[in-house]
Amino acid sequence: MKMIGARALIECLKKEQVQVVFGYPGGSVLTLYNELDQSDITHVLTGHEQGAVHAADGYARATGHTGVAFATSGPGVCNMVTGIATAAMDSIPLVVISGQVATTLIGRDSFQEVDITGITMPVTKHNYIVKRVEDLADTVREAFRIAASGRPGPVLIDIPKDVTAALTDYQPKPCAGPRPTPAPKEERISRTLELLAECRKPLIYFGGGVLSSGAEEPLVRLAEKLDIPVCASMMGLGGFPADHRLWLGMVGMHGTQASNTACDQCDLLIAVGCRFSDRVALDPASFASQAKIVQIDIDRSEIDKNILTDHHIIGSAKRVLELLNQRVPQYHRDAWKEQILSLKREPEVETSQVLTPRQVLETIRRMAPQDTIVATDVGQHQMWSIQHFHFDYPGQLLTSGGFGTMGFGLGAAIGAKVGNPDKVVVHTTGDGCFRMNCHELATVEHYHLPIITVIFNNGCLGMVRQWQNLLYHQRFSQTTLDRGP
Repeated sequence: MKMIGARALIECLKKEQVQVVFGYPGGSVLTLYNELDQSDITHVLTGHEQGAVHAADGYARATGHTGVAFATSGPGVCNMVTGIATAAMDSIPLVVISGQVATTLIGRDSFQEVDITGITMPVTKHNYIVKRVEDLADTVREAFRIAASGRPGPVLIDIPKDVTAALTDYQPKPCAGPRPTPAPKEERISRTLELLAECRKPLIYFGGGVLSSGAEEPLVRLAEKLDIPVCASMMGLGGFPADHRLWLGMVGMHGTQASNTACDQCDLLIAVGCRFSDRVALDPASFASQAKIVQIDIDRSEIDKNILTDHHIIGSAKRVLELLNQRVPQYHRDAWKEQILSLKREPEVETSQVLTPRQVLETIRRMAPQDTIVATDVGQHQMWSIQHFHFDYPGQLLTSGGFGTMGFGLGAAIGAKVGNPDKVVVHTTGDGCFRMNCHELATVEHYHLPIITVIFNNGCLGMVRQWQNLLYHQRFSQTTLDRGP
């Protein structure tokens, strides 16, 4: 079928089951938007390109589908770089489609020209500039496959304006889906079983890889068969039921006493789909120093990157855990469980008449449905939200873990609500984060999205001020926000 490049791109999006796109138009994508307007794909116009890419990110986290965002060339797509990096650090599948000046104008410092493939190379899983319309459809198909295969991540496609307008012979092809993941090696599974048989105090520590691979159910089964405690990184929250008897909570700098003590005292640490970030293992030499460490990850580059391991398995977390479940016997580790689970503390009853973050968040938790989606920004309110809400399923918590992006929350909440119209979405933020992208309230109002935003208006950059209090002799340089949002 003969059609212009922009139409071929829209046809590819439809084949990939894309139902919604977040974006902001401009000169280099006018042809694309003209075709989009004649399709049945929903477009959500945000107030700023950063809001669009955060919304696509939140949509991906909350639905499990690849998020899609559009932007024009130059400043338009440059405004998305922070959001692309946010998705890259947390392994979120996105396809970002940007316009570019015409091929005849590239390299001439033309109006709104920028080398966006060069700029985003460090923060994308892969990126393209498509200079021939004949290559466009296959590039789009490959981009979706790369974004969702293996360890997910963002992919950028930069398309010159004349390519979107040029005629091509479009050949429809079915969606290929993610590439199959190589099977874990049998000897690696066998050695892990041997280590489990030899240890006395094992612990499971998992991260976002469990959520990405859909490994929640086999994770629970393995923990119950091993009869051992379980903790998670911030990105893993929602991958294990918060009310389960073996659950310890989040580990690391802002984690629970029980989970951090378990890491210190265990003799075997099974690390699944996590990367031992500095929020968890600030001092690699002392982290889980009494334990042998087994790392399970789909990305070979993560093995021994931050923490030296004793054994590893390369593969999908879901498949590895299923194979272990098939062969692991039922264990009973009452002494170890009693030692660690006894450290789980029931929250003390607050009697103070002063309103506290805990009172606010626990009240919201009681009032909201159990499946409420919580989107946060970054800072003290983020940690309070994690500590006082319970997360029971993947995509229930939307938060910027690796990149720590202030201003992430409202855009993410928009994407989550668009993708889950029947669920309650609560956005928690601080007065510092809120001002970063508060213009997206216009998007919320325009599309009648019933998102609840809760601002902890403490008059300062709370977490930064906390560090100034601890380390900089209470010199609170530029962290007082004496300008209400």
